Amino acid sequence: MADLIRPDITPNAPVSEQPTIGLIGMGAMGRMYARLLSGAGWRKIHVCDLPAKYESLREEYADDPGVHPLLDGHAVSRSSDFIIYSVEAEFIDRVVAQFGPSTKLNAIVAGQTSVKSPERAAFEKYLPADTSIVSCHSLHGPTVSPLGQPLVLIKHRATDEALMLVESILRPFGSRYVYLSYEDHDLVTANTQAVTHAAFLSMGTAWASALSYPWEHGLYVGGIETAKVNLTLRIYSNAWHVYAGLAILNPSARVQIDQYAKSATELFKLMLDGGCGGEDSKRKLRERVEWGKEAIFRLQGGESARTKARKPILLSEDILDRFSLGRTSPVPHHSLPPSPVIPAASFGSVSPPSKYRPNSHLSLLAMVDCWAHLSIQPYHHLALAATPIFRLFLGVAEHLFLSPTLLDGAIHSALHDTWHRSDDLEFVVAARGWSQCVSFGSFEVYRRRFEGTRMFFEGRFEEAGRMGSEMIKAVMETELKREEADGT
Repeated sequence: MADLIRPDITPNAPVSEQPTIGLIGMGAMGRMYARLLSGAGWRKIHVCDLPAKYESLREEYADDPGVHPLLDGHAVSRSSDFIIYSVEAEFIDRVVAQFGPSTKLNAIVAGQTSVKSPERAAFEKYLPADTSIVSCHSLHGPTVSPLGQPLVLIKHRATDEALMLVESILRPFGSRYVYLSYEDHDLVTANTQAVTHAAFLSMGTAWASALSYPWEHGLYVGGIETAKVNLTLRIYSNAWHVYAGLAILNPSARVQIDQYAKSATELFKLMLDGGCGGEDSKRKLRERVEWGKEAIFRLQGGESARTKARKPILLSEDILDRFSLGRTSPVPHHSLPPSPVIPAASFGSVSPPSKYRPNSHLSLLAMVDCWAHLSIQPYHHLALAATPIFRLFLGVAEHLFLSPTLLDGAIHSALHDTWHRSDDLEFVVAARGWSQCVSFGSFEVYRRRFEGTRMFFEGRFEEAGRMGSEMIKAVMETELKREEADGT
């Protein structure tokens, strides 16, 4: 029983003294946990999936001394001191109802769901009263190293000793523990993931609708475009349910996804009005963008919060180019769609970089506008529980908004360039479509929309996955060094 195991136990302890760890659900995250726990030296890891997968699990882990597949969740629940339900949020109620009553006396139970409200309800409804509840959530995907990444721990119904035992079991991951309540978890994950996912989902759907791979025609290649492309393909290479639960079951997420679509729509209208209107119309777009910048990137009194408090997140554009699926190439001015000459005064004494052609960056303008309207402070969440994708996308937005040259170039391009206007329209339609999809509350509708876009990128995931992983690793290594230096 868990209450008889030393809370400060380590994998170096004799096997007879180690806790039995149970994993119910062996999808990508369940497998990651099994691999990491076994690699650390825990030798009593009981796992299960659907009964039809029992034999294949036995074959897969036949040579692993720490992982022991069992037939079903009843067997895992009855034998394990610490049990993690690693199942989709959509099914957590059904699975806990089935296996929860079999939970071992005084065991500790956790869940790996991205939305905790349904998990909490299921645990409180179906688990025996003697069961401790210390839930968890690794805020990264299965292909990202857990080292230094946030790992949320939720002490909901447990003693300090039970929490300490969970900490001891998971300590070999090398993750950074973040202690939250169930309610705070769902708010933080909505703030850091919901809109970020919506942005990349919308980009992918827009490209698929336009039947265009943006890195192939030379206009959206290099620099921060590299991060956009790699992260979009990274999301679509995963299973749809990874994102559906958060979007549909988290009420805060629905509000934020809806605001993101509104921000994209309103900014696009301002682009159109300003492009064909007078100076007043042009000023409205600039004022809207500058308002978002002030709300997110500035301290009271106008001093830059980011340049004062921390180094930029994003690597240099030249370094990002190493991870690009496409290659930048100089495009003769006469071959581009017509655009008014950019007055030198628009950029002060610095001209826009010729290597990366300015575009509206509507997805980034909408992101910052959305945060500002919802009073979300992304840097607070960066220090608390940022996922790698959130960290990178914030870095991309930071890079654009804190560079006067790049931001002026984006605003000017939004108002005057027509070559990307159809792409921006596709993006707005896609963002509104995803917001409507989430509002239906249907997992089936979400799945069909996701997989319809995913099919367009089939065959591109392997290279993008490799590039994206290397890019995330490079950024995270830099961020970990910065946090160590800053003591954060």
